[in-house]
Order: sequence, then structure tokens, then C-alpha cells
Amino acid sequence: MPTEQLPSKSLPELSARERQAIRIIPYIIGCALFMQMLDATVVATALPMMAHALGTDVIRMNTIITSYLLAVAVFVPISGWAADRFGARRIFVSAVLLFTLSSVACAASQTLDQLIVARIFQGMAGAMMVPVGRIIMLRRVPKDQLLSAMAVLSLPALLGPIIGPPVGGFFVTYMSWHWIFLINVPVGMLGIALIFKFIRADVLGDKPPLDWFGFILSATALACLVISFESFGHSELSAKHLAILLGTGLITGLWYIWHAQQTAFPIIDLSLLRTRSFSVSILGGNLCRFSLGAVPFMLAILLQIGFGLSPMTAGLVTFTSAVGALVIKPLAPTIIRRFGYRNVLMYNALLTGFFIAVCAVFTEQTPLWAISLVLAIGGVFRSLQFTAVNTLTYVDLESNDMSRASSFAAMAQQLGISLGVACAAITLNISMQLHGQTAVQQNDLFWGFLVMGTLTALSFFSFRRLSVDNKPFTASTEKE
Repeated sequence: MPTEQLPSKSLPELSARERQAIRIIPYIIGCALFMQMLDATVVATALPMMAHALGTDVIRMNTIITSYLLAVAVFVPISGWAADRFGARRIFVSAVLLFTLSSVACAASQTLDQLIVARIFQGMAGAMMVPVGRIIMLRRVPKDQLLSAMAVLSLPALLGPIIGPPVGGFFVTYMSWHWIFLINVPVGMLGIALIFKFIRADVLGDKPPLDWFGFILSATALACLVISFESFGHSELSAKHLAILLGTGLITGLWYIWHAQQTAFPIIDLSLLRTRSFSVSILGGNLCRFSLGAVPFMLAILLQIGFGLSPMTAGLVTFTSAVGALVIKPLAPTIIRRFGYRNVLMYNALLTGFFIAVCAVFTEQTPLWAISLVLAIGGVFRSLQFTAVNTLTYVDLESNDMSRASSFAAMAQQLGISLGVACAAITLNISMQLHGQTAVQQNDLFWGFLVMGTLTALSFFSFRRLSVDNKPFTASTEKE
């Protein structure tokens, strides 16, 4: 494993150059994450215009989303091994460069097939970019600065799905669909320059062998599960094919669990779950992440289809959630240090779930200012929740565990967001069938928001497992 350890010095003991690098690294990784999250959401907004320009139908255009998700699911498990084998900075730079070049290829595509191939390469880059970037941050940033760094890193995941629709709507309305990919170019080139300036090359130690069989099993399981979860939101797959896909994912997933117990260097190390803070962050954190994809999806339907707002107006309303997230960011580390992970995560989970559920009572008569206020307050609690849970994932792990933990967490997050969208789609479909409807109505969204809020609040019971003494930046590891 890499010999490089987490910095043992506190921030004041470091040189001026080291302090500057530590402050800028979370923003570099955050920009990469924001680029990926923004790209994922603006594409959905541009699908109709892209279909018209490429001479195909909107249903077929969904394959550019599916191909991207498939590539991410396949290559996420290998990211930690690649960082240890070739160096985290080298892989991170390569991933940002590949993401930038594949974005250009997407914009230059003349046919749907060309666009699909470009999106596959984009997904491969995205699978490496954020997990490996997180590894760099975990290795470079001292533990007493980790909470503040994670507060920076949690914002892009929150802002991307919210900013994406209005940005996509602007480009599609006033420019062309090509710009939704070309905006990645300046961000990517700036990111590469900053990486070389502020992130030093790795000091590598032992290079672990690649668990090829585990990689094949985990990639198959993740790809099948993510695609089947996403397919619950539309009817492109028949019930038979969906059952086969889901069954294959579950079988290969269980096979991998058995395989991981028999090998010395599993591609996804399940033994990390013995660390209580890590296992709690995976379970409770993923219940909270259900809302990341599902809530923006349902809000777009409610505001645009239910209330008849334009995409731009609806985007500005949902943007208030991002405002709330920005307001709490400077205060989040102080709040978590003051009250501890257990108290913040437990009670904030209830508040986050409550404000998601409140969206169920919105009607056409509800003033836009009131909707905006609820979304802004909800953004405050959601931002605080993800800042705490993202830091909790790594707070009790040793330096040599960081690569494997980052791959594991990225895999779990991918499944959690996809499963959240699936839960929302299933809830809406059940409500539509019970009411004998063929299109989503406001009463269906009522149940969707209620279910998502309830699932988020249920993470309270997972976070209760944390020790009362669990405080930020302790070096102890509490085992089950």
C-alpha cells in the first residue's frame, strides 16, 4: 500500500506554501465534482433539442444517459486500485483531461452512435475523477482541517442537480445544445493547471495486485443494478428484461460478497464496514442521498407540469435551495464540532426529511416566495447533513485505508442516488395506477415527496448507532 500518510502537523505548523495548497485542494476537487454533477443534469434538459438535431427520437436519446451511468458503474470500483498503482495525481490529471476531451467529442458528435461512444469515455473519466480526487484530499489535508474541506466538497453534489436545469434551459433556449458540453473545457483546463501547481506527485509504496475476478463481478453487479434502478423511471425495458437485469445484479453482488471474503486484496474491501463510523455513514448517508436525484426530479415535474411554470422560472425557484446550502457552508464545521456527529446527524436527518415532506403540500395557490423559502431552509439542513456524513465516512480510518474507502463510498453513493430515483418512480407509478391515471398528477407527487422525506428521516435510526463520544478528528477506530 502507499507509504504516504495523512499529514501529522496541524495547519499553523506547515509552511506557507503547504497551507496554501491545503486550502486550494478542496476547491480543485470540488470543481471536478461540480463539472461532473452539472454535466449529468444539464444533459437531461437538452434531450429534446439534441434528438431533433441528430434526427432521432427522444426515447432513443435516453441511451446517452444510460451509457454514461453504465461506464461510471463499471469503473468506479477500480479507481482506488488505480490511484495506488499509478499514483493519485497522475490518475486524477488523466481523468480530468479525458473528461474534457470526451466533452469536446460529445459536442462534435454528428450521430447518436458517436455521442454514445463519447459519453462512455466521459463516464470512464467521471468514475475515476471524483473518487481519486477525494483520495488526494484525504491524504493531503490534515485531520484537523478535514471537516472544513468536506464542507467545500459537499456543495457541488448539492448545487449540480439544482443549477443544472436552469443552465441547461438557458443554453438550449438561447444558444445550442453543444454548449452544455463545451462549458466543461475551460473548467477542465483550469483544473489541470491547478493540479500541477498545487498537488505534488505521490510517494508510492507497495503496489497491490488487481483483483480481476472481483472487478468483473462488482462491475457486472453495479452496472446491472444502476441501470435497472434507473429503468424504473421509464418504460423502455419490459418487465421480463428488467427482472433479468435486477436478478443478475443481485446474484453477482452476492457472489462478490463471498469472493471478497476469500481474497487478500478485494477490489471493494467489505472489511471497512467493521469500522462503525464508516458503516453508519454508508447506510444512513445513502438513505439521505435518496433525495439527491429524486427531489429535483419531482420538483421539476411539479413546477413545470403541475404548475405550468417555464423551465427558467422553475429553475430559479429551485435555485433557492442552493442559496440555503451556501449560507450554511461556513457555519457547518463549527456546528458539527460543537454538537458532535451523532447529535447533528440524528436530529438534522429529521429536519431534512421534514422539509422534503413539506413539498407534498405545495399547490398552484402556494405563493412562489413560500415555496422558495421552504426550499431554501431545506437546503440549509441538507447541506449540513452531507457535510457531516461525508466527513464521518473517513474520520476513523487510517491513511492506508483511504483509497479503498473512497472507491467503496463512491460505489455506494452511485447506488444510493440511483435507488432514490427508482423509489420515487415506483411511488409515482403505484399512485398513478391506484388513481387510474396515465400521467403524473399532483396527488401522485404528494406521495412521492412524503416517501422521500420519510426515507431520509429513517436514517435517524442508523445514526443512533454512533457513539455519544464520537467527536470530529478523533484517531480512534471503533469496531463492531
